[in-house]
Amino acid sequence: MGTNTPALFNRIWEHTPLANLWHRTPAEIHIAIVLAIAVLTHLIVKSVRHVSEWSINKSHAQKNPFGFVTQQPKFITLTRLIVSAITFVIYFLAIGLVLVEAFHVNLTTYLASASIIGLAISFGSQSLVQDLVTGVTLIFSNAMDVGDIVDLSGTIGRVERIGLRFTKLVNFYDQEIFVPNRNIGNVSRFPHGGVHAYADIQVPAQADAQKVFATVQSVAKGTWSQFGGTILAEPVLGKIVTPQFGTWKFLRVQFTIWPSQGTLIETSFRQQIIYAMKTFDPNYADWMVAITYRTITL
Repeated sequence: MGTNTPALFNRIWEHTPLANLWHRTPAEIHIAIVLAIAVLTHLIVKSVRHVSEWSINKSHAQKNPFGFVTQQPKFITLTRLIVSAITFVIYFLAIGLVLVEAFHVNLTTYLASASIIGLAISFGSQSLVQDLVTGVTLIFSNAMDVGDIVDLSGTIGRVERIGLRFTKLVNFYDQEIFVPNRNIGNVSRFPHGGVHAYADIQVPAQADAQKVFATVQSVAKGTWSQFGGTILAEPVLGKIVTPQFGTWKFLRVQFTIWPSQGTLIETSFRQQIIYAMKTFDPNYADWMVAITYRTITL
């Protein structure tokens, strides 16, 4: 019960043929072996990571036998985190063994000193610790994932990478923004990758419905083609309907746009529609085209 485990391990090790061979070789050989094993292990771990990422890239979001969906970006982020941790441990132990062989430093003393130094550094670098803790939380939670368009406490962009210190976003102007994880207080995730903008277009009373639909469709697709960086998906046109209360008819066009870029729909698209509707009815008014925003599709 009171046996010291390291001491027991040392006694077992000392009576093995490998230990006898180890003691008969010089310290230089020991150092070379330790470094070679460290480098070889590092290369094996990196190779496993690359193979796993390659396999996930080929089968993105495929359902596994356990019944859950593997998310490619999160899986890759986790594998890189695990590989970084394993690599650190490998070289940390390798340096300790080299110090033991070259300078006869006690391995227990080395580990204890490293723990004390790490604790002191953590107290002196609280912001770094906050970044790491928040980064790990973001990686293991479903708050956001790579490829999502999010608002991180006022910074809007598409998530490119969730790191341990920074979360990398690319904004509307294609700028790379590195947000320190400790500054992420709120995560606003936009549905379906953007904001839904709806243009409700009143159909002129005397106009041919099919011609109005074709005209609106042409303007909507033309706007999408011209402003593809702002409008994230092809516009969706509904049917011409009559509201429950009223005799007039309207046509709804749904856009998925980059957040905070609704001005494009409110000005350019709306003005083109009003101009086109005036060809059917010269008295067509501005208020007959209404722009609204919602987070769900009606």
